[in-house]
Amino acid sequence: MLPRHMQRLGRDWITHWNGSQILTWNSPVPSCMRWAGHCPWTSFPLPVPVDFSVNWRHPSFLGPWRQFQNFNWQLDNFTQSSCFHLPNPSMKSEGEEPWTKKRRLSGQHDTLTPEEETSSADQKEALCLSVAQNEEKHSSKKGTVKRRWEYFCQHSKTMKIFENKETDQSNTDSEAKFDFTVMSYNILSQNLLEDNSHLYKHCRQRLLIWTYRFPNILQEIKQLDADVLCLQEVQEDHYRKEIKSSLESLGYHCEYKMRTGRKPDGCAICFKTSKFSLISSNPVEFFRHDIPLLDRDNVGLVLLLQPRFHCKTNAAICIANTHLLYNPRRGDIKLTQLAMLLAEIASVAPQKDGTFCPIIICGDFNSVPGSPLYRFIKEGKLNYEGLAIGKVSGQEQFPRGQRILSIPIWPKKLGISQNCVYEIKQQQKEEKAGEKMEAAKLDNTQEIVIAPEKLSSKLQHHFKLSSVYSHYFPETGIPEVTTCHSRSAVTVDYIFYSAANDETATQPGAEDSFHGGLKLLGRLALLTEKDLWTVNGLPNENNSSDHLPLLAEFRLIER
Repeated sequence: MLPRHMQRLGRDWITHWNGSQILTWNSPVPSCMRWAGHCPWTSFPLPVPVDFSVNWRHPSFLGPWRQFQNFNWQLDNFTQSSCFHLPNPSMKSEGEEPWTKKRRLSGQHDTLTPEEETSSADQKEALCLSVAQNEEKHSSKKGTVKRRWEYFCQHSKTMKIFENKETDQSNTDSEAKFDFTVMSYNILSQNLLEDNSHLYKHCRQRLLIWTYRFPNILQEIKQLDADVLCLQEVQEDHYRKEIKSSLESLGYHCEYKMRTGRKPDGCAICFKTSKFSLISSNPVEFFRHDIPLLDRDNVGLVLLLQPRFHCKTNAAICIANTHLLYNPRRGDIKLTQLAMLLAEIASVAPQKDGTFCPIIICGDFNSVPGSPLYRFIKEGKLNYEGLAIGKVSGQEQFPRGQRILSIPIWPKKLGISQNCVYEIKQQQKEEKAGEKMEAAKLDNTQEIVIAPEKLSSKLQHHFKLSSVYSHYFPETGIPEVTTCHSRSAVTVDYIFYSAANDETATQPGAEDSFHGGLKLLGRLALLTEKDLWTVNGLPNENNSSDHLPLLAEFRLIER
């Protein structure tokens, strides 16, 4: 039954009293609504979400009632991109938790005091109000934060922003080109979600059910349509029963590595068979029963793929995916796991001429930008002498305990050198280079030769890697965010790649280490913490993981 005020409008405006055809707010919208008072241009009260102040200004085109009555009022005229800005009381200052989130966690009622209503009118922050039509569903979709495509301009060396994905035309046709896209996405294992429910207190329970989450995740994958998927936290039973078959129906071939022990999730790399063929699949287990340091069940997966295009040489691309240990106070384990992954890549990526094929490393590294682990990936070197274990990943601003990394971090029987390669491979390389020691002197100098290796506090790797994302918005300096839940909002997910020669000209030796390389064409822009809390953080109605998918477009360059 319609309210009496609404019945008066029957002659002038046919109103479908359906939740999917009401003004819908692109922000956290509670299920309960309240009558917020009369608006100056109508004779009836409007339903307003509790989270909003009543002191908002109506859009300029909604003037006097007669003008509004004559306006071409059709819901089809509006889209998600039709936005009018309203004051936003949800975020008071940068770095502060949203007001609505703090109220929920503290158990306060959804009510506004007059002082809060007055102060919220002075807020300069803005939210988008959009009109959405969805007659097929009983309830409308809540607002989404739009992510834009950023394309790299090769001439100005800057990122250009596009509303839609477009083709970059800045490169010449003199090079053999093969364009492809890569996604890295932690899809949030259902078991881990349920075991860590304290991280999702801000979410409605129905949004956390797998039967609700999986269609959303699959829809994201369909829409972004990446040529290569690197997925983390892929639960084994879900992968076996529905994820694998769903992705195969979209044209993907899937490779999967489950975590060791009793952990029910793992990493998957899926690629479109129309773009690539599989050369080799190489799983990496970070657990070693004979090494006490490596008692965790994390894994990695390294694929060597053959692009399906005509080229002069047998080009190949190495794709690696991993999910490193979370524990912020075990940086020694994180670095060792990373070294094991890099050693496997070093054994898979070499070409016949001794150079490395182009490399892409994706994953959840559980480390923040600028941390020692992050710098080691990008710079290829790390002197960890005197470095506290709790500071390796940078996850905690004030880490507990000051235990220092041992030298060396991992024991020699792991079989991986400080250069992050398998020692057998390194020995063979030294022999080919003529650095084999004389047999007569070996016994006398063995201890002298090995000692510097044991005492060295310097880690190295031979890959010249760049990050797809810059981790901060250049206009404001505000950090980008890849994961957001009740406890934190930070960047821990990355896509690293070996850049083409012209992008690594400032890195000595890069042109000698790689055959051709990868040119970054574009990326799907990330968001700020403030952006994500306008849709109640992660997961939400449309984004069903506590991580955002990362997406980049590359061009394979052959010289």
